[in-house]
Amino acid sequence: MSQYPPISEQLDDLETARDEGRRKMDWARQHMPILNALREEFERDQPFAGQRIGMAMHVEAKTANLVELLADGGAEVAITGCNPLSTHDDVSAALDTHENITSYAKRGVDDDEYYEAIESVIDIEPTVTVDDGMDMVAAIHEDYPELIDSIVGGAEETTTGVHRLRAMDDDGALDYPVFAVNDTPMKRLFDNVHGTGESSLATIAMTTNLSYAGKNVVVAGYGDCGRGVAKKASGQNADVIVTEVEPRRALEAHMEGYDVMPMSEAAEVGDVFLTVTGNRDVITAEHFEKMKDGVLLANAGHFDIEVDLDALSDMAADRYEARDGVEAYEMDDGRRLNVLAEGRLVNLASPIALGHPVEVMDQSFGVQAVCVRELVENGDAYDAGVHEVPDELDREVAEIKLAAEGVDYDSLTDAQTEYMGSWQHGT
Repeated sequence: MSQYPPISEQLDDLETARDEGRRKMDWARQHMPILNALREEFERDQPFAGQRIGMAMHVEAKTANLVELLADGGAEVAITGCNPLSTHDDVSAALDTHENITSYAKRGVDDDEYYEAIESVIDIEPTVTVDDGMDMVAAIHEDYPELIDSIVGGAEETTTGVHRLRAMDDDGALDYPVFAVNDTPMKRLFDNVHGTGESSLATIAMTTNLSYAGKNVVVAGYGDCGRGVAKKASGQNADVIVTEVEPRRALEAHMEGYDVMPMSEAAEVGDVFLTVTGNRDVITAEHFEKMKDGVLLANAGHFDIEVDLDALSDMAADRYEARDGVEAYEMDDGRRLNVLAEGRLVNLASPIALGHPVEVMDQSFGVQAVCVRELVENGDAYDAGVHEVPDELDREVAEIKLAAEGVDYDSLTDAQTEYMGSWQHGT
């Protein structure tokens, strides 16, 4: 196993970092009514007593409140980052002060350190895994299969991770149950649409100090995340262009009023390019050749392979830091193509990035928390493989949120319930 040290052994001014991290966490917690309601339940019932939870997540203030919630519910928790540039070191340090939490997350690690930290988390021999991108699940299956029998299950946060898990499941290689948290309505309809749309565009605007008004914003991919980006960009008076590979999504974008075209055409007219596909090689050398001077290239998918930076580096005559978080690649003809956040998740990896809005992540992390509770209480009911989140859990989180917002809503009458469940009623 790895001997990678926890964050508390890596920072110089540890006390200051912890205080600042706690300040960020306290601010987020004020605006997370779902996690606060669950905290009361978990502190009282201690549902995770005796459990060891291994996590690979974006370690920032909102995530930290989920981590503490699980620890306050009785679990021993070890966590590291799921992206080398998304960790807030001060938050990581604050987490590490909790007697039930060890945080190995540190910003700016190289590839070797990234995976060593994951191994250090696995060293607790987790009974539950919580992942964002599936790197921990993959590491356990590939390198530590002897631990699988003691794992009751896992939860996966993001689209890319769910895609990887389903591929693994299709190959018969996934050996314990994992909830596809990303696919549940309380996550997908809010986190993916509103969270990705708002946080990605806000981070790009703040990083560059540029406006969207009148610009051609190219959105690569029209899933839930792409739909949110397009909607929010249009609301800021951008002209939105969508590229897609799935015909029904392309048609949906067209019917929503956006221009739809191949990336080879969009490359010639785009001012801002934002990839949200979860796939690789979305923007490549053939597209770089056609782009205008000064374009912005950003990724809000998951891994840093959506924009082919190796090809761009080979093509560039020069590279330099144009602004904090912006690297300019200058072509032989003088054109400058500007890459944000090294091609990593722009809303989390940019120097000023804060991730999704607090209220949005409260919903997603509420689903994560009740999924962990379900695995601990009823894990034997789930076979190895990818599972949808039980609808009653998703509804529970929605009900907590509505109550916190003071929103009342209707219920079906007995007659309506009976009618909806019967095939014998006619027109």
